[in-house]
Amino acid sequence: MPVLNERAYLRRAVETVLDQDVDGPVEVVLALGPSSDGTTELARTLAAEDPRIVLVDNPAADIPVGLNAAIRASSHPTVVRVDAHSEIAPGYASRALEILARTRAGNVGGVMRADGRSPFQRAVARAYNSRIGLGGGAYHGGDRPGEAESAYLGVMRRAVLDEVGLFDESIRRGEDWELNLRIRSAGYRVWFDPSLSVTYWPRESWHRLARQFVATGTWRGELVRRYGMRNSARFFAPPALVVALVLSLLVGLLQVTGVIAGALSVLASAVYVPVLAYVLLVAAVAVGPGGGTGVRDKLWTLAVLPTMHLAWGAGFIAGLLRGAHDTVDTSRLAGRNTPLP
Repeated sequence: MPVLNERAYLRRAVETVLDQDVDGPVEVVLALGPSSDGTTELARTLAAEDPRIVLVDNPAADIPVGLNAAIRASSHPTVVRVDAHSEIAPGYASRALEILARTRAGNVGGVMRADGRSPFQRAVARAYNSRIGLGGGAYHGGDRPGEAESAYLGVMRRAVLDEVGLFDESIRRGEDWELNLRIRSAGYRVWFDPSLSVTYWPRESWHRLARQFVATGTWRGELVRRYGMRNSARFFAPPALVVALVLSLLVGLLQVTGVIAGALSVLASAVYVPVLAYVLLVAAVAVGPGGGTGVRDKLWTLAVLPTMHLAWGAGFIAGLLRGAHDTVDTSRLAGRNTPLP
């Protein structure tokens, strides 16, 4: 479990791990980033309370660095990735071990069930749980078990990790997708099963959400630079939306100023179609059950969905054109990466 500034969530996250009923020895390895909110002190308290908790340092605060440090410090043949901003359901570990053995997969994951404590966070959670929000990946609402492109968090065979290598420490976002690509390329299956459930607590404010999605989109653009069309086609939808919106603004300006007119103007108006379709789609989601129950819920949904899509799409284009370089998610700590997926 990589940990950074998670005092409000860490104790419960660790408790849900220690409460798992597993037939065999268990250890919980926390990779501690340079927190400033008392998280490290809380982690030390937890470790003093239970000898199964092991602490390692992650001074860089990067996700893959912390994950690799934790894996290297572990001593058992199965690695269960967990996060400080998540809570695994009862029976998660034993069920995952059974699925891992039955399917003979290299990695097994389940459903990310986002939840919220405030109206805004609940709106983000609804977007996460919707196929419209995050593009229809299996772990965002899939209901049928089967082979998958990637796995949320993941329950992995240590022997497979030893064979294909640990997380790529040069990738600050999307490191799980890249690892699963290597696992699949080595001939192992990545398996999704909806009976595995993890509660995820998303960002609590609009600006943090936007910063998170810009960074995530930027790194997806970097991954496209590295791996091309081995990336799913769904990743290209948000940047396509950004391009369509920019073109619509340019065409509108040219029409208002009279630079284009007549038949050419009518023809150019075709660029408005995808933007209008998107606006209607978001409005339909907000008005419907997916938008929540009250007016405030629906208004937050109207704000959250475009924020996620446009921030991710803009980041993607930037990452694709110039690479991710040292881009980090500063939504938790300025200038640092975050351990959240």
